[in-house]
Amino acid sequence: MTVDVEVGGERVVLLPERAAYVPAHGALLVADAHVGKAVSFRRLGVPVPRGTTSETLERLSVLVERHRVRHVVFLGDFLHSARAHAPSTLGAVARWRRRHDTLRLTLVRGNHDRHAGDPPAELGVEVVDEPYRLGGLALCHHPRTVPGAYALAGHLHPCVHVGRGLDRLRLPCFHLGDEIGVLPAFGAFTGMHPVERRSGRLFVVAETEVVPLAG
Repeated sequence: MTVDVEVGGERVVLLPERAAYVPAHGALLVADAHVGKAVSFRRLGVPVPRGTTSETLERLSVLVERHRVRHVVFLGDFLHSARAHAPSTLGAVARWRRRHDTLRLTLVRGNHDRHAGDPPAELGVEVVDEPYRLGGLALCHHPRTVPGAYALAGHLHPCVHVGRGLDRLRLPCFHLGDEIGVLPAFGAFTGMHPVERRSGRLFVVAETEVVPLAG
């Protein structure tokens, strides 16, 4: 189940896959994919699960096809680090790109992108600095106010705790304030940062649903 909100005069659909869709522009907004994070850790000698890049890209494909997306905007941190330029990782991204060769891709540079470097030119990704305007929205990586627009950003990997005791869960969430909204991290291998439950509107991702959280 999805949730529709209106921000910046735009209808934005919050998706349980931890992304947002803007129907008027055929645009899918994806924050903090962190492609290649696992291989970056393994190159440092840290044992972490394999297959997270494939999982992230496949989830992205499902959304592109389901919503007939014409434009994907990455709200920063597309590649995790310079180590994400490993042949196996870039090969997986290249195969994904060939599968969606007519899709417009835009990357709003985040802090990890500045260290990782821009994606290879053959991937056909337009790379821009924040803010990137899309109708009444200002798309950013770092949460910031943008005069005359509603800012949607990433970077913080927001989550909330629900339940108590042994039933307490930590769930990713969309956090929408008066002027700034923050998307949850899209990547399959990312951390999360708790946000204040009484601050703005919170929409929790609970498996296949996006659920408004009261109070």
